[in-house]
Amino acid sequence: MTSSYVRLSCDAKPEQLLCLMLREWNLAPPKLVISIHGGLENFPLPQRVGQAFSKGLIRAAETTGAWILTDGFNTGVSMYVGDAVKLYGTHERRKRNVIGVTPWGLVENHRDLIGQDVLRHYHTLGNPLSKRSSLNCLHSHFLLVDDGTLGKSGGQLELRRRLERHLHRQRIHPRLGQRVPVVCVVVEGGPPVLSLVLEYVSRTPPVPVIVFEGTGRAADLLALIHKQTAVDRKLDTDIKEDFLLRVQAVFGVGRPEASQLFTVLTSCMGHREMVSNGSSCRSGKWAFSHSRLFSRPESSIDACPLGLRNTIYWWIQYFKINEVCIMVLG
Repeated sequence: MTSSYVRLSCDAKPEQLLCLMLREWNLAPPKLVISIHGGLENFPLPQRVGQAFSKGLIRAAETTGAWILTDGFNTGVSMYVGDAVKLYGTHERRKRNVIGVTPWGLVENHRDLIGQDVLRHYHTLGNPLSKRSSLNCLHSHFLLVDDGTLGKSGGQLELRRRLERHLHRQRIHPRLGQRVPVVCVVVEGGPPVLSLVLEYVSRTPPVPVIVFEGTGRAADLLALIHKQTAVDRKLDTDIKEDFLLRVQAVFGVGRPEASQLFTVLTSCMGHREMVSNGSSCRSGKWAFSHSRLFSRPESSIDACPLGLRNTIYWWIQYFKINEVCIMVLG
């Protein structure tokens, strides 16, 4: 498996990045950006949820010409994205634009990648005792973000944020006014994922967030509080106390940090005031007793690219019981 990559500074300009990706890597301009966030470490994914996530992701990507963004590692949610490409992706290379935005200082054997305009052989089997992670070889491209640190993550997130915003400003077609949609997908995840979700739904314009319940930790907490605030958007005192204890248990944190994370969760739910129930969508076929789709009235599901829209419908039909909660916040 051959992948293209570039090592770049964390303050690289997204305009230059897009130019490189289109001209040097010959990528087709995206018609949709699917930004995947979730657990960095390995975690079990229930078979049915994993199958639906994988099939739906590749279906959306290949029918819309989407770019999929991950952290690029061979662990956690990025590994599941790579597995999805292997199991359900076509052999047509241009339809597999899976791009890792990866912190250079956390890449195992990154010195093997130093060179210019050369083919480098990279070993994906890393040292099990190392704090670094290997790259997932099923990603098609990598942006290796160097912020000058070793063994740390975070410097790549701001660049990824700026790249996503720049991609959103691009037009799907020169003659059309529609911009490239960006959607965030959350699978499992630790405390930082909650802050990322809040950042996405607080953007102008807000970014839709699809959360897979049943995958664990952050995703399950988001799905749970979404349900518990569905009626009056507030939690009773006894429910709040139970939720705080749940946050402590899920993340293994103390009371002060759990309170901070609870505030982030409730802030995410504060963006429901512009949200309408997706069961009123045009087809009239979708009954959401447990799996729910929500979207802003002025940017509803019917405004999504056809491939993504069909994938969301497929996800909804697939889960007849409460195994996944699909949320579009903001």
